[in-house]
This record gives sequence, structure tokens and C-alpha cells, in this order.
Amino acid sequence: NRLLYMSIQRKWREAASLNGEPALKRSRDSVDSLRIPREPQNKATVVLGAQWGDEGKGKVVDLLAMDADIVCRCQGGNNAGHTVVVDSVEYDFHLLPSGVLNKKATSFIGNGVVIHLPGLFEEAVKNSQKGNGLQGWEERLKISDRAHIVFNFHQAVDGIQEQLRQQQAGKNLGTTKKGIGPAYSSKAARNGLRVCDLVSDFSVFEEKFRVLAGHFQTTYPNLNIDIDAELEQLKGYAERLRPLVTDGVYFMHKALNGPSKKILVEGANAALLDIDFGTYPFVTSSNCTVGGVCTGLGVPPSHVGRVYGVVKAYTTRVGVGAFPTEQDNDTGDLLQSRGREFGVTTGRRRRCGWLDLVLVRYAHMVNGFSAIALTKLDILDTLPEIKIGIAYTVDGKPLPSFPANMDVLTKVQVTYETFPGWCCSTEGVRSFDELPLHAQAYIRFIENFLQVPVKWVGVGKSRESMIKLF
Repeated sequence: NRLLYMSIQRKWREAASLNGEPALKRSRDSVDSLRIPREPQNKATVVLGAQWGDEGKGKVVDLLAMDADIVCRCQGGNNAGHTVVVDSVEYDFHLLPSGVLNKKATSFIGNGVVIHLPGLFEEAVKNSQKGNGLQGWEERLKISDRAHIVFNFHQAVDGIQEQLRQQQAGKNLGTTKKGIGPAYSSKAARNGLRVCDLVSDFSVFEEKFRVLAGHFQTTYPNLNIDIDAELEQLKGYAERLRPLVTDGVYFMHKALNGPSKKILVEGANAALLDIDFGTYPFVTSSNCTVGGVCTGLGVPPSHVGRVYGVVKAYTTRVGVGAFPTEQDNDTGDLLQSRGREFGVTTGRRRRCGWLDLVLVRYAHMVNGFSAIALTKLDILDTLPEIKIGIAYTVDGKPLPSFPANMDVLTKVQVTYETFPGWCCSTEGVRSFDELPLHAQAYIRFIENFLQVPVKWVGVGKSRESMIKLF
């Protein structure tokens, strides 16, 4: 047995040195110490949307990113849209983590993100022209070598697919036409191309690119691709990209297991747009729930810390799909105009309705929120009466859970709890106790229904308008 133990030790040291790890001789005591469960060194704080997106995640991330060391994106692409207001300057982010405004933090785009390179660099230029918040952004951005690339033809295919859906079924999915679905399809079909391919041997990349483009041209005969022009463009991007690229797994491992660091993960899209748990098929093509943090960054579940759900004080949805609490009336119009409800990415008018806690409770079941950030409470300031959806029935029978089948969801009748409005401005309020009593009651009802505490309440656009409760 002793000989066998020594042989195993020798082989371990040889394997460790091959992997670049220090070849330390381990005593039996040190081996035994490994069997004692240890708390992770650092944990990632996660911010996720709890509805259909557009909840104000960017503002919450911006608040937490001020003292973060690393801010990460783990899924989605430039179909996401986060608006952050700093020093009266309004920045719009689609691919860049909102935390890029913190000049002391490293921003990281993980392997689960699909990256449209023209979109990435254009976004940086546009935001740089608005203010000095992005100054030196390339020095503090890291991109995973395992992230997949969205090509121009993916975006063109996205548009063609939407047209075909409209022609064949009379309705489309309402995608942003940013090529996200086709890029994730390439990833799943295992013919996609990654950042590591682009920054390696370009002749090998070119060969694979031509094969992939040819595949889409065969599938969509009307698709026009200028292969040579796009390759020339990509060659230029490869040089700009190379200094930013890192091995994402090792980057996150060092961050999580090294010296104390505050790590923040910024979810894109939202729970009800998740490819598995959302209102399928009217969803995005990635996992926007907490599991996407692990797969999209290479983070072990034990390193996921607090998970904050961002909930708008009412509900909005962009595009088509079931929306039980939608108010297609004067109330909906008021919420839309007061809340300036237009998509950051597409500019599309958002549909508006009452807060739906059946939906938010379902999002909590999947994500296990530690606390809630309730945003845009001020938009309700002028309403004499406010409603919250608390239960669903179909044909007079209560639904025990949020339905997977969208045909069922379109038929639900919503049971509402009605609250008196506070009919005064909350925009200048900076503490919970200063809020009108009816607004306080509204917040407390949400906490009690979800059994999750509300940690922040948003009453305006700026950083200062986020009231911290605890």
C-alpha cells in the first residue's frame, strides 16, 4: 500500500508540473486537510432581471459597480440594452458591462456571451463621445477566448427568419434582429467560430468562416454575403481584439480564489426571456437565470453569492407574446409615457401593465433571490389607484403554478389586489421613511407576498435616486 501511495504521489507531482502548477510534496496531514469543507475565498454577486427585461438592471449594477473589482457579462449579446446616467450623462450599453464606467474595475465579457465585433467597437465610440466615463476602456476590458462571434450574416439571417415566420405563421418572435439566435444556433450546431479562432491563425479562421457562410447561403438562397469584405473587416478587428483576449476560465478562477475581491455579474435580458424558463418561444436564446452565471463564466455554483432580482414597480414587455396584466388602455398609455418605455436596443414601444407577482414569484423560484431592487416607483406617482396581480385562474379554476404552455398563459384571468395611490411626487425622496405611507404599504405587500426583502427602491434616473433600505 505504501508503494502504491508513493507511486500516486509521484504521478500527481509530474501531472501538476505539466499543468503549470507548483509540484509540492504533500504530507498525509495536508491531504487530510483537503477533506475539510472550506468556504470559497470570493463569491460573485449577481444582478438579474425578474420580469421580461427593461427593469433597470443597469442602474443597480452601476450602483454596485462603484466599489467592485470585476464586473462581468455572462450571456446574451448586443440584444441587451442597459441605460446608466452618471453626472447627467446618459450612457447606453449593449455588450460592454455597465461597470466599465468604474475606472478602477476590470470589465469581463464571458464565454456565454455572443459578440458582434462591429457592434462592440461602435458602442464604445458612441459612449465615448457622450462623456469621459469610458476613457481608457480598452485597458480595463477582458474578453473570454471561448466567447462565440456574431457575424454580419447572422444578423441578416435573423431578419430573414422573422420574415419567414410572419409569412408562414402570421406572427414573428419580435427579435431584435441582432443575430443572437442564429449565433447561438451555430454554437449548438458546433459550426460556430469563437474569439480564440479569430486571434489565432487567420488562414485557418478564414477557411472555417467560408464554410459557415456557405452553410447559411445554402440554407437561405436569398442571403447576400460579401465574404471577402467581411473577412477583411474581421482581420482588422482581430488586431484590436488580441490585447483584450484572455483565458476566461483561468481569469475567473484566479479572481475567485486569489486575494479578496468584489466580483459583480450583470445579467442581460431577464427570467421570463430565459430559453428554458421563459415564455417560450417568445424568449431569447440564452439562459438569463442564475444558472447562466456558472455556464457563461466558468464559475462553480459554490462561488455564487448574493443574487439580486430587479423588479419594475409595474410590468413591461417588448414585442409579441402573452402578457396577463397588460393594460391596453389609458392606464397602459400613462405608464408608457411617464416611464418613457421605449426599448434601448430597438427603440420599440414597450407594452405596459400592472405588476404581476405570480410572474415574479416564479422568477424567484428559479433564481432564489437574496433581495429585490424595486425600480421606477415614481412612475406610479400620479395614479389614484394601483393594482398588483396575485393569482391566475383559467375557466374559473385557480392555476397552482406559472404555466409552461403559452396557449394557457394567453387565457388566464388575473386576480388583483387593489391599493390606493399616493398621488404625490416621490422623485426627491431619499429614505424609506420619507416615502408616502401608501407607497410604503405597496412595497411591504410585495415583500410579504414574495417572502423576499426589498433592498433598494428606485424613484428616478440618477444613482442618487436609488433608496437603500438596509
